[in-house]
Amino acid sequence: MLSKKVEKAINAQINAELWSAYLYLSMSAYCQDKGYSGIANWFAVQFKEEQDHAMIFFNYVVSRGGRVTLAPIDVVPTEWKSALDAFEETLKHEQKVTSLINDLYALATKENDYATQSMLKWFIDEQVEEEENAQDIINNLKMIKDNGYGLYMLDKELAARVYVQAAPLATAAQ
Repeated sequence: MLSKKVEKAINAQINAELWSAYLYLSMSAYCQDKGYSGIANWFAVQFKEEQDHAMIFFNYVVSRGGRVTLAPIDVVPTEWKSALDAFEETLKHEQKVTSLINDLYALATKENDYATQSMLKWFIDEQVEEEENAQDIINNLKMIKDNGYGLYMLDKELAARVYVQAAPLATAAQ
């Protein structure tokens, strides 16, 4: 059973993950409008991944006898200066999410909640990957600068990204 403190914190994280999904859907719409369909695809896949993250937390609360309570999702930005600006915001956002996950882990440690600590290890590893992916794309965009052909090639590369259901959800469904 979850302590009320951990339950409340995970419910807040569910909201944060859904806000993240909404942010990435907004970034996808922005990029689609600017003609970057491949970059829009990258953000659309990110949107689905963030929904998965929310559902992992949702399922975890239920499995531990807790109650999920959903809160309103705050408004997200809809405009960026450029694709580079959107990815720089992505990196900042993922760093914030990493901090939230770390705070959850610290709370689970303080509460001697070993099951929650174990579940959060997947998210800790996931956040390392999220930050690295965003930083790699930022590096590529900075290298490309205003080179239209380079941006075209990166857009085509990001169009190849496909959604893969998060492992904790895939194993739960079996």
